[in-house]
Amino acid sequence: MKILSITAQKPNSTGSGVYLTELVKEYAAWGYEQAVVAGVYEDDEVELPDGVGFYPVYFCEERNEAACEEKKSGMAEGEAGRKSGTVKDGAEKLWFAIAGMSDEMPYKSTRYGDMTPDMAKEFKKAFLKTVERAVKRLKPDVIYCHHLYLLTAAVREAFPEYTVYGFCHNTDLRQMQKTDLERAFIKEQIRKLDRIFVPQRAQEQGVREIYGVDPEKITRAGMGYNSKIFHITGEKKKDDVVRIVFAGKIAKKKGVISLFRALSILDYDKGKLKIYLAGSTGNQEEYEEILRLARECPYEAVFLGRLLQPELSKVYNNCDIFVLPSFFEGIPLTVIEALACGDRVVMTDLPGIREWLLETAPGADVRYVSLPAMKNTDEPLEEELPEFEKRLAGALMESIAKGSGGTADVSGISWERIAKEVIKK
Repeated sequence: MKILSITAQKPNSTGSGVYLTELVKEYAAWGYEQAVVAGVYEDDEVELPDGVGFYPVYFCEERNEAACEEKKSGMAEGEAGRKSGTVKDGAEKLWFAIAGMSDEMPYKSTRYGDMTPDMAKEFKKAFLKTVERAVKRLKPDVIYCHHLYLLTAAVREAFPEYTVYGFCHNTDLRQMQKTDLERAFIKEQIRKLDRIFVPQRAQEQGVREIYGVDPEKITRAGMGYNSKIFHITGEKKKDDVVRIVFAGKIAKKKGVISLFRALSILDYDKGKLKIYLAGSTGNQEEYEEILRLARECPYEAVFLGRLLQPELSKVYNNCDIFVLPSFFEGIPLTVIEALACGDRVVMTDLPGIREWLLETAPGADVRYVSLPAMKNTDEPLEEELPEFEKRLAGALMESIAKGSGGTADVSGISWERIAKEVIKK
């Protein structure tokens, strides 16, 4: 079996990148021949199993902004000859930052909503040239494209003779709702995919409504986690301090500002609660506001930065409660990982998650907080936030008061199961 996996983003960052990489790892263990096409910066270290071919499209690095602007200027004047230049290893190179499926990525990025038609044209040209190289060398039996968006649509159109599967990661649905970029083209080509895999029921409904996909083409694959890394180790501290952990992008849309506001109204002993935050920063202005709220918070807050998975597992195992006050998610991988490490969970009542966890993680101690009214799919109405933050504080207090209980059975969730589900189609 020969498999080509494609993403416009970094393959070792964000939930969709983890999804791609974990499937590649599973198939590598089975002895399948594989290659990956991905968008990266030139100094990124991409971790893939030995023997997996890697075909990068290089975007403009943050620290070379001036050089990128010079390149862009030269292109406009016709000096470059072609807008997608090449680097010494023959890889395609684009003059703008990585196109991110979220409006705020954990690294420098270009919003699809800010792409000009010329940028979109060059984006497709660079990736299709790279995919063509990979296809000629690998001759794949199947192509896996992550995100039901511009790149997947372009690949479907350019390689009609190949079997192409698409993977929905929820942020693609949000882009289709918020962004006008080549929407008709994307819808047309996504409908032509041979199969589409979605995390759960809510995304299945979104794919049907937004793209008009035949329901027979859609498979609910769920989400996996690495049980070799995330499991109970018995390292929880035996003192009377309650430790709460958040993992994800440190940003407003992840609910971090509301989390600190909720903590400020929490009625609990000041010296007996501690909050840990693991993850990269997004918008700098938002981050400064979060730091200010953290300084004013009655409880100690520790910012851990982005952690490798083994380090994150240690944090989960040292904590009692995982909190995810996010305003928009697909199936949040962090929730599964935290449950696997024995944490209780407080999270927003995101579409489809409650039902999915009941089916796949029996015994999970999860408290759901109803969302505020929203605009643009992921932006809460400001006037709704005070009541939301009261509900969040209440759910945290309930979880604290209950103390430790039973552990969730997450044995039915694995990347191996998903890999088997995908390959049998």
